[in-house]
This record gives sequence, structure tokens and C-alpha cells, in this order.
Amino acid sequence: MNHLLFLGNLGAGEIIIIALIVLLLFGGKKIPELMKGLGKGVRSFKEGVNNIEKDIENTPTDQEKK
Repeated sequence: MNHLLFLGNLGAGEIIIIALIVLLLFGGKKIPELMKGLGKGVRSFKEGVNNIEKDIENTPTDQEKK
């Protein structure tokens, strides 16, 4: 799995163009704030997934109930 799922078949050139467009739209001062918010969102999502996995593991199955 050498590529990120949400990026599809983007190459280095396309990623650089997207990065330049983001830089032009938001400016250099806003990008660290955006990345910080994105990091918090990803961390929250991972915590939620981990909690759901724990709940699934701890839920007794039909065989265990009998």
C-alpha cells in the first residue's frame, strides 16, 4: 500500500500544485493553524475508532451469553 487511499493516483507534481494553491489561498500564517486543527481532528477520530473497537471486543457474543 504505497499510496494514501484518499489521494488516489496523485503524483508528486499534483501534490506540489495543490500545496501551492493552498499556500496562495490561506497564506503562510494560516497554514500552521489549519494543520493544528487537522491534527486534532485526526486524533479525535482515532480515539473514537479505538473506543468503538474496545466496545466491540468487550461485548459478549451470543455463545458467551449461553
